[in-house]
Amino acid sequence: MPPVTILNANGGSAFLIVADHAGNAIPGELGTLGLAAADRARHIAWDIGIAGVCRILSNLLDATLIQQNYSRLVIDCNRPPGTHQSIPVTSDGTAVPGNQALHVTDRQRREAEIFSPYHTRISAELDRRHSLGRPAILIAMHSFTPIFAGLDRPWHIGLLHHRDNRLAHALLPLLLADGTLTVGDNQPYDVSDATDWTIPQHGERRGLLHVGIEIRQDLITEPEGQRLWAVRLAALLTQSAQSGEAAS
Repeated sequence: MPPVTILNANGGSAFLIVADHAGNAIPGELGTLGLAAADRARHIAWDIGIAGVCRILSNLLDATLIQQNYSRLVIDCNRPPGTHQSIPVTSDGTAVPGNQALHVTDRQRREAEIFSPYHTRISAELDRRHSLGRPAILIAMHSFTPIFAGLDRPWHIGLLHHRDNRLAHALLPLLLADGTLTVGDNQPYDVSDATDWTIPQHGERRGLLHVGIEIRQDLITEPEGQRLWAVRLAALLTQSAQSGEAAS
């Protein structure tokens, strides 16, 4: 399986959707990483439901989607390489036997075969748009587990940002206007150079309008939930991008 899948490569929208944790595949030579099938299907292995949301959102917006197909337990494509979160030895209390005591060459191979092709493809798409004078708005899509480390997470959706909050803070009031949603501003995570790669490298360094979006997994496990959230976000992203550009 290739590390990257591109959907709607010729999409006309300014939006570029990326999904760092869309898949839970494991390269054949790594077996199962020593994990049971149930663990390989859990949130520790991937962002459950987000691939379906992204596919529908890509079609609704006519936006290019770049998604990563391998499990975040093989290598996490939103973590700086070489950090302890990049190739985790444990995740949410579960040990990952296949990641214990890895030799540096094993780490480098995973970076070369999975991490680098994914981010090189994102960079190439952004370079192409820049060379053509086409705008780019980066939407980094994720999902989060409703319970982590034994704690309930009440948010339906969270908006993530770091140095540049233009798009996040344009989108926030539109989501809150719904009245039925609990919306997190940098919840359940925030973005930093120490813990994140996609937004700092592709959004902030280029000065692009961008936002990270986290949707709670129980809301998008099934196709109908994926469709509902994609339809909601398609409309609100279009409105918020106009406001975010005006704030530039």
